[in-house]
Amino acid sequence: MNIHPSLLPAFGGKGYYGARVHRAVLERGCQVTGCTVHLVDEIYDNGPILLQRWCRVESDDTPTTLAARVFEEELLALPAGIERFLGR
Repeated sequence: MNIHPSLLPAFGGKGYYGARVHRAVLERGCQVTGCTVHLVDEIYDNGPILLQRWCRVESDDTPTTLAARVFEEELLALPAGIERFLGR
């Protein structure tokens, strides 16, 4: 199981981690972003998605401010993804 700081399949794969993800979201002009809890397979960020949470991208966001907002969603998403995986 993995948590990724974007709404996969967007901004996933080799080289998309940390601030690189958030910078790419801002450069693309996305209005929303978020995180994805997914199962891991042999391909980067490819396994079945268990759940996603989203948040708005604000006009004055930087990679740092956006990362902080996404992290707040990650704090909720990972426990919920584990619960979903366990069937609870």
